[in-house]
Amino acid sequence: MMKGIILAGGRGTRLYPMTKAVSKQLLPIYDKPLIYYPLSVLMLAGIREVLIISTPEDMPAFKKLLADGSQIGIQISYAVQTQPRGLADAFIIGEDFIGQDSVCLILGDNIFYGQNLTATLRSAMAQLSGATIFGYPVKDARAFGVVEFDSEYRVRSIEEKPSKPKSNYAVPGLYFYDNRVVEIAKSLQPSERGEIEITDVNNAYLRSGSLNVRLLGRGIAWLDTGTPEGMLKAAEFVEAVQSTQGFYMSCIEEIAYRRGFISADELSTLGKALESTDYGRYLITIAKESYS
Repeated sequence: MMKGIILAGGRGTRLYPMTKAVSKQLLPIYDKPLIYYPLSVLMLAGIREVLIISTPEDMPAFKKLLADGSQIGIQISYAVQTQPRGLADAFIIGEDFIGQDSVCLILGDNIFYGQNLTATLRSAMAQLSGATIFGYPVKDARAFGVVEFDSEYRVRSIEEKPSKPKSNYAVPGLYFYDNRVVEIAKSLQPSERGEIEITDVNNAYLRSGSLNVRLLGRGIAWLDTGTPEGMLKAAEFVEAVQSTQGFYMSCIEEIAYRRGFISADELSTLGKALESTDYGRYLITIAKESYS
């Protein structure tokens, strides 16, 4: 069994003053809160037990938005990160939640979209041992963890935000791990930045020969919303997809219905609660498909 963690903490200082009073994961990306996008990825993978980690100040708003998840057929738990201690801290905070299971960690400000996304997620989940991370080509990799490959695309190294990247493959904020990740995270020493680095976790798996890296091709888009420009581009992308193709990106209610987590009647009820909006009317339309 695999559980999911969304890390939605941090101060979001690169987005000040927008995030001075509210979590960036609660800000809108076009027509829905940012956190809907990573949550939709976990749901597409078939994960139904999710832990959201955020700050004490922002936690009430997340609970108001998503409640316990039962309305969309999943279980959502919450945990507090009092200080930003690094991405790998999620596994220490979430130790009891993870229990004896495997876990998928996704960052709360990452958006993934593509025709082959579900198949890619299911393939990563099918890897029963070790870790699976991804490589995505970017123009400037200095702001990310970077994967270096040999001539046969075997991983040689992973570096965190190098000044001189050894490749243009960045590591997106989506990671699949077996249960060993908890003890690995607990054994790490903080970096010079004072954080428990996810790159150190990945390198531990690399040293043990159990790190899998899958390249995300042109069919999958990865959008990082850590800057105002990134948020604007993401919103424009979502609007373009939805207006052109006629369906909603990262619609958690629709995904819950398509995955069999909720019934058509339950989807219709969710839509009617929002029927004054295009979003709500879309849900009602999807629900009517089962009656036609």
